[in-house]
Amino acid sequence: MVDLTNSRSRRVNAPLRVGNASGFYGDRATAWREMLDGGELDVLTGDYLAELTMLILGRDRLRDPALGYAKTFLRQLEECLGTALQRGVRIVTNAGGLNPAGLAAAIGSLADRLGLTARIGYVEGDALPRPDALTANAYLGAFGIAACLDAGADVVVTGRVTDASLAVGPAIARYGWGRGDLDALAGATVAGHLIECGAQVTGGNFSFFTELPDGGHRPGFPIAEIHPDGSSVVTKHPGTGGAVTVETVTAQLLYEVGGPDYLGPDVVTRLDTVELTADGPDRVRVAGVRGTPPPPTLKVGVNNLGGFRNSMTFVLCGLDIPAKAALVRGQLEAAVGTAGLEFVLARTDHPDACDTEAASALLHVHLRDGDKTRAGRAFSAAAVELALASYPGCTLTTLPGDATPYGVFTADAVPQDAVEHVAVLPSGERVPIAPPPVTCLQGPPVQQNALTGGPSLHPQRAAQPQPQRTRRGVLGEVVGARSGDKGGDANLGVWARTDATWAWLRGWLTVERLAELLPETAPLTVERHELPNLRAVNFVIRGLLGQGVAASTRFDPQAKALGELLRSRVVDLPTEETGL
Repeated sequence: MVDLTNSRSRRVNAPLRVGNASGFYGDRATAWREMLDGGELDVLTGDYLAELTMLILGRDRLRDPALGYAKTFLRQLEECLGTALQRGVRIVTNAGGLNPAGLAAAIGSLADRLGLTARIGYVEGDALPRPDALTANAYLGAFGIAACLDAGADVVVTGRVTDASLAVGPAIARYGWGRGDLDALAGATVAGHLIECGAQVTGGNFSFFTELPDGGHRPGFPIAEIHPDGSSVVTKHPGTGGAVTVETVTAQLLYEVGGPDYLGPDVVTRLDTVELTADGPDRVRVAGVRGTPPPPTLKVGVNNLGGFRNSMTFVLCGLDIPAKAALVRGQLEAAVGTAGLEFVLARTDHPDACDTEAASALLHVHLRDGDKTRAGRAFSAAAVELALASYPGCTLTTLPGDATPYGVFTADAVPQDAVEHVAVLPSGERVPIAPPPVTCLQGPPVQQNALTGGPSLHPQRAAQPQPQRTRRGVLGEVVGARSGDKGGDANLGVWARTDATWAWLRGWLTVERLAELLPETAPLTVERHELPNLRAVNFVIRGLLGQGVAASTRFDPQAKALGELLRSRVVDLPTEETGL
């Protein structure tokens, strides 16, 4: 077994330029070519494995055991593998999904067909034997990737590793970091987290997109220049769209994280130590990151098929909207029964409107059931049969159809030493990767509930002096936000644009205030974390997405728009006289 505990003596001073060309399965198909042709790179990564993707790949594998990897990656690689080999750019991707060995073999066949010689390594061991699960995969770290690169791999394929590991592994191989180089590992983890979602760090999905030079039309993909101490500079190729600013980097740093302790298999990264500074046009320096020993367990993502679901949407126009919705509900419950039915009334209607769409509300009806027949045509046909026998103006936006299967994601944990993390080198040699020799137990996060109260995450502060004057305005005038999903939980990060706004925001935006602005969070368990270096508050809202993205019937099932909803709320903002 290879023991990577001690730092290797090799030291390389030039920064390692790591680009990313994919943030999810379905990202911009041309990004690989754009990144290779756009400028100098040492490594090009591709992230394909969202939690929902593992479910998709699991269903692929049910149909064909030879599948289970991201097929689109092969098509992208066909166009640029020769270029990468010619320019010495090494490729690292988690597109292997549930079958990294299968993708590695397919890449070998592709190289042969193209007349190329490519040394291919892959990492496995993340798949866990869970007979009762569709997929169960531990989130591995970066040292298996590093072992493949040290052995001369041109391409490294992984299954379920942490997203940041795609960048951390090449940095380990470049600089010879060992298990004890915690600050360097933490710094590289931040760099990896910042570029893992592609264009999100260069202006994609950015609250203030109208301020970008190109209005956010086609942001370029990112690059992290990682230095020997783990610090980095986030940038992009010259001439590409979007922008890299302290705020675009802040937005991505807050994406899908929890508290100040960012847990990983190789290191716990202290997000409250991150320092961001402008380093020139489209360049942001990331420094000061500190790391502590990782936890003794690995996160495990588990996917199961939850049953079948179907949806129909009724248009309710004009007067008596609640009564019309109640009539539909009663008719459908009588037709198919109440079990598994969910009714969501979206009041999109406006009074005294001059056109049908503006005068209409939408009634979304969802049915989830283990019986495909009941959730299928039996339900959708019952909805259509109301067309001439329900409320005045009855119409639907959906056609009758069959039910579709949905999955349920849950998170579990296993001891690090219970997982056989293996690097398969280009030679075919299998090299076991030892778990970290030093780990540290992590305490549970402190949680609150706006309705029942609970312990505070922070010592009680003295009451904030109330500003003498306020003005009504939308919250988004003075703060940005970025939100997303983790299984059934939502993450909502909010940052202030100025020091004065931060002084107000940190005392004003409490769990109770969040419940006032976003009432659906009121009955839920919420964690609140402050990140003063980023002038940010981050909330983790437990259970907002139910059983997870694939099972959620919420209008915004991945909570991507939750931050923009918060920013749109009209509140009492401090006036300029109070410092904002």
